[in-house]
Amino acid sequence: MRVDSPAEQVLFTTVRIEADLRDGGMSTGTAFIVHWGDATKSTMAPFLVTNRHVIEGTSSGRFFFTEREGDQPAIGKRFDVSVHDFEQGWHPHPDATVDLAVLPFAGVVQMARAKGKNLFYKALSLDLIPSADQLGELDAVEEIVFVGYPNGVYDRQNLLPIVRRGATATPVQVDYNGQPVFLVDASVFPGSSGSPVLILNTGGYANRGGFTVGTRVLLLGVMSAVLYTEHDGRLEFVEIPTSKTPVVRTRELIDLGLVYKSRLIEETLRDFFVSKNLDWNSGRERTPEAESSTGTEANA
Repeated sequence: MRVDSPAEQVLFTTVRIEADLRDGGMSTGTAFIVHWGDATKSTMAPFLVTNRHVIEGTSSGRFFFTEREGDQPAIGKRFDVSVHDFEQGWHPHPDATVDLAVLPFAGVVQMARAKGKNLFYKALSLDLIPSADQLGELDAVEEIVFVGYPNGVYDRQNLLPIVRRGATATPVQVDYNGQPVFLVDASVFPGSSGSPVLILNTGGYANRGGFTVGTRVLLLGVMSAVLYTEHDGRLEFVEIPTSKTPVVRTRELIDLGLVYKSRLIEETLRDFFVSKNLDWNSGRERTPEAESSTGTEANA
C-alpha cells in the first residue's frame, strides 16, 4: 500500500492508545499527531493530541505504530511503545472543563530510532485549523470524517484505523450552548475518544459560491462525548467511554457526538510552550522533545 493521497495520509495520523488505570481497569482511545513550527526554519515539533478523560487516572500506557520502509509504511510490521507514568507526560488544556491534552512526540520517535526502528506516521499541520475566513465559507451542514478505533475495532493484521463519516449537526462557526464545541450527526462508540474530526474533500466540493475543483482538508476538532437518551427521557452528553464494561442498559445512543473545536488544540499547545519557557512565535530555547523521553520504552 502506497500512501500518497490525503485520505491515505490521514490513516497514519492516528495512534491507538491502551493505558492501565490505577484502579486496575484499562482505558483505550485514539490520539493523533499534529506538528508545530516551520519546516524551512527546522523548528518542527510533533505532538500527540487526545481527550483528557482518556489519560486521566492512568499509570502506564502503550502506543502502537507501523514501521517505516523508505518513505512508505511497512504494512503489518508493528512496533509498540510503552510509557511509564503515562498521565504525567500529558499537558492538559488550561481550562479544566476542556477535554483535551497534548504530549510531545519527538522523544518517542528518537527512542524508536535508538532501537533501530523507524516509525511511519503523518502529522496534521496546525495550518489545517480553519481560519475565520475559512469558517465563514463553511455551510451550516458539512460532511465530516473521523478516524480512530471505535469499540476496539481496527485492522489488527495491518494496524489500520477505521474511518467513519457523518455530518455537522450544528454550524461549526457557532459555539454550541456557548461552549467551544459543535455537534456531529455520526455513530460514536468507545475507542473513538480523541479521534480527529476533519473535512476531507477530494476532487471538488460545494461552497457558497457554487463548486470548487480541488482538494480541501480542514481539521475541525476532536471527538469527545456522545449524546444519550436516558430511560426517563432526559438527554445527556457523556464522555465517550474508554472501556467496555457490562452494564444494565438504561440509556440509548442517539448518534450525536460532541466535538471540541480545533482552535483549542492550539490553545493547549501555546500553554505547553508557556509552561516550558518556550517562544511560540520565533523559536525555542529548549526543545519540547526533551520533555518526552523520560520513562519511555519500546518493544518490537
